[in-house]
Formats: sequence, C-alpha cells, structure tokens
Amino acid sequence: MKKKEVPQDKSNLESANFRELCYAVDENGEYITENSSGWEPKTVALNNAIEEINERIEDAKKRVIAGETSPIEYYMELHKMDVGILASYVGFWQWKVKRHFKPSVFKKLSDKKLSKYAEVFEISINELQNISK
Repeated sequence: MKKKEVPQDKSNLESANFRELCYAVDENGEYITENSSGWEPKTVALNNAIEEINERIEDAKKRVIAGETSPIEYYMELHKMDVGILASYVGFWQWKVKRHFKPSVFKKLSDKKLSKYAEVFEISINELQNISK
C-alpha cells in the first residue's frame, strides 16, 4: 500500500496513544514504515474478542457463585489464561488444574497449593477463596 493509503481509522488503541507500525511504499517506490492509528476491520475484531472475554469472565463468576465451579476458573478467565497456561505457571498437570475447578476438590486444597494459585493471580489466599459477589 502507498504511504497515503495507510489506514488512520479511529480505534480503542488510539486513546492509549498506541500506534501500529505498517509498511508502505513512498513516492520513490521504496519501502518505508508508517504509523497507523487504526483500521476499522481490526478494531471490530478486537472489540468482538474483548466482548467475548468479558462474557466468559462473567459466566465463570456466575458459575462460582452458583457453586458449579471453583474461583480458580474465574481468576483464570479474568487473567486471560487457559488451562495449559495456568498449569504451567502453577506447576501442576492440566488435569489437576481442571480437577481443582470442582468446588468439592477446591475446598480441600492445601494452603501450599492455594498459595501457588494466589501468587499467579497476584491476590491473597483469602481473595482466592472468597470472590466478591
């Protein structure tokens, strides 16, 4: 794309003074870098992804309050992790992390295991055990 065609659409990233670096062709046919403030299709995709993440967080919180899952799942979603990432951070097998999602298993976890989760989520054990309703 030519330098003057680099998209400068409004985006959520613009408010954070974020610019994306793009490659463009100048008047001499040379490749150069040019800053872009946004591109509408990318903004729509980003907004959709953020909306889906927020829905997953809210769903996990409702399931914790209903006693269907443990707070570990909620905090995992809140920190935009999946089971594999969380398992690697806490040093447990993925199947163990999934097992810790069961409220009955979560209630029996030792302080040592809870502290690993709390450290990863940067919260106290008390906060981990009692999410605000």
